[in-house]
Amino acid sequence: MADSSFDVVSKIDRQEVDNALNQTVKEVGHRFDFKGTGASISWSGQDGIEIKANSEERANAVLEVFRDKIVKRGLSLKVLDAGEPKLSGKEYRLMVSLKEGIDQENAKKISKMIRDEGPKGVKAQIQGDELRVSSKKKDELQEVISLLKGKDLDIALQFTNYR
Repeated sequence: MADSSFDVVSKIDRQEVDNALNQTVKEVGHRFDFKGTGASISWSGQDGIEIKANSEERANAVLEVFRDKIVKRGLSLKVLDAGEPKLSGKEYRLMVSLKEGIDQENAKKISKMIRDEGPKGVKAQIQGDELRVSSKKKDELQEVISLLKGKDLDIALQFTNYR
């Protein structure tokens, strides 16, 4: 009998992020406390978001609105990597990057966690920016998924290609 397996990935649903960004733009445009502050949020390249405002507090307030929208869309806040607001001329700019994929360091950490704490018959292989977990028994794979969901890792994980 062939091994059962699944992939551990960290992917971002760009459409959902775009929807959250558009909802934030709408809310910032309509809310009274943002009137006349020059507050805005927009895409900056492929996987970056730029927030502009006339004060550090306003920039952070726009970021909070964006975070609320991200959560309401069912995405994890772990996909966002927000910097500090920096003064640029007369306005503050805040850069937010999107984290996607599992880097080598995190992949090794997850693989070691599966080896140490998971069932004995489970194997984990690093394949680029994802991790393939395989076992003879599907129950063991379910245990690994439960184990990883219970851990507080600094990246958002999804489990795909379960077969």
